[in-house]
Amino acid sequence: MFYNFADINQKRTDVDIFDKIRRNRGELGQYQEQADGYFMFPKLEGEIGPRMKFMGREVLNWSLNNYLGLANHPEVRKVDAEAAAQYGLAYPMGARMMSGQTTMHEKFESMAAEFVGKEAAYLLNYGYQGMVSIIDALVGRKDVIVYDSESHACIMDGLRMVFAKRFVFPHNDMEGFGKQLEHAQKIVSETGGGILVITEGVFGMAGDLGALDKIVPFKKKYNFRLLVDDAHGIGTMGKTGAGTGEHFGVQDDIDVYFGTFAKSFAGIGGFVAGDRDVISYLRFNLRSQIYAKALPMAMTLGAIKRLELIRDHPELREKLWTITRALQKGFREAGFDLGRTESPVTPVFLKGGIPQATQIIKDLRQNYGIFCSVVIYPVVPKDAIMLRIIPTAAHTLDDVNYTVNAFKEVKKKLEANAYPDEMADFRN
Repeated sequence: MFYNFADINQKRTDVDIFDKIRRNRGELGQYQEQADGYFMFPKLEGEIGPRMKFMGREVLNWSLNNYLGLANHPEVRKVDAEAAAQYGLAYPMGARMMSGQTTMHEKFESMAAEFVGKEAAYLLNYGYQGMVSIIDALVGRKDVIVYDSESHACIMDGLRMVFAKRFVFPHNDMEGFGKQLEHAQKIVSETGGGILVITEGVFGMAGDLGALDKIVPFKKKYNFRLLVDDAHGIGTMGKTGAGTGEHFGVQDDIDVYFGTFAKSFAGIGGFVAGDRDVISYLRFNLRSQIYAKALPMAMTLGAIKRLELIRDHPELREKLWTITRALQKGFREAGFDLGRTESPVTPVFLKGGIPQATQIIKDLRQNYGIFCSVVIYPVVPKDAIMLRIIPTAAHTLDDVNYTVNAFKEVKKKLEANAYPDEMADFRN
């Protein structure tokens, strides 16, 4: 039988891969025309702090994870400026394994390991990519991962990269967790692999804590290793700021501890800490570090200074919690639903859809001078609006009182149906 390849080629239907993205902009991208530049990708200008400029207006800013106010701390600014002037932003050139290793990178690692109570630590050039690589390096085809359903996107992307079997348990549900561990144990008993449990210290949207104190007792029966992403916990939780494990008294039971600089450290980068042999293995197997440039010296020296301040100045954390408690107390007394938060992350839940969410945000920003983030479906249910407030040590009690009173007025408007069922036009 002979095939006419010319006819076959004529019958082929060519598809441009860009056609699908023109037809479907995605869950959030579908609102691009109405939201871009205002509700999404807004520009905050000026020095980082409680008051910044948005579209030329000064706003009271509750949208930055600058928990301890270190972004504009004078000692931090001084070290950042002097390090940049001395080294520029290029040194060291190359990945750590090839030509990017320095004694200052090693100094931070020693400090970080001691601070979180681990044998060793490894400095990462970027937190998100670091987590993806950690998961990729720790597990193989024979292993099983058990993870919390509300894990951060960096964890989810790490899971997508591996061939290990994965089981998800309902958020902080220990009955569901136990069932998934049973499934995992059956599989590894046949494959000869191991079990890795992944959760977070502080969940960054709802502000509740990972159930570390309840997860740890399962280790005796199921012999798993525990990886904790404590991005929002490092610097904010625990007696010394060593994180959520310290808060619960289970820091020693966390096998792999992960922290980033994007929150309390007010910087870029991150670190992973654990037993010396585990960290040594990760140094030679983290693809995001082996094949990417080392953290620049200016940022490394900046990280050292930030860690010193977190370690040596507990009053920064005390101020953060003073503001947090006052803010959350004020909201709750005013009848607001803050969900299950146990951390500085303060979600304020309201009833309504996306149109109401845009109207409320426009009202807050233009009429009350308050800037906060809004979270909508699919992160929360379709009939819910979440206004996410991030208190910091740089805020004042006056800021708290003003914000709570403004939210009271907004709530009254919402209950009186004052916000129309249509997308707000921020250009008017």
